[in-house]
Amino acid sequence: MPKIDAETAPRGQGSRYPAPFDVPCRERRWLKLGDAAGLTQFGVNLVTLPPGVWSSQRHWHSREDEFVYVVSGELVLVTDAGEQVLRPGDSAGFPAGTKDGHCLQNRSAADASFLVVGSRDDADAGEYPDIDLQFLPGRYSGGGGYARKDGTRY
Repeated sequence: MPKIDAETAPRGQGSRYPAPFDVPCRERRWLKLGDAAGLTQFGVNLVTLPPGVWSSQRHWHSREDEFVYVVSGELVLVTDAGEQVLRPGDSAGFPAGTKDGHCLQNRSAADASFLVVGSRDDADAGEYPDIDLQFLPGRYSGGGGYARKDGTRY
């Protein structure tokens, strides 16, 4: 098994959300470790959230499982059930089709990092329960995008 070189792994930063929903996520950064390994069945990303930054808007997936594992720092997991503090070694999972909106927020004074692992199903769609936003199928084939809950595209 070849070792992944984090220095050469594909990187990303920011948010693809339409304004103004992108604001709390603009400074998030990630390494695409799964892509660096050539994985195609599921994604593995190491995400870093500076202080005050969110992983995403609170959302759920129709067809993708999602798993997070905190590597460093302190994060607040926000779900329909409320809020929980996560620290290094803590993890959480979100089964596909469970309409429990979730996100991670860094409310601390230091960077926090977590691994996120998720299946890659191009038919996946989902909603953001707190805002007028849904994501559409086709993210992995170049389609997809965002729409209001009434179906009007952004």
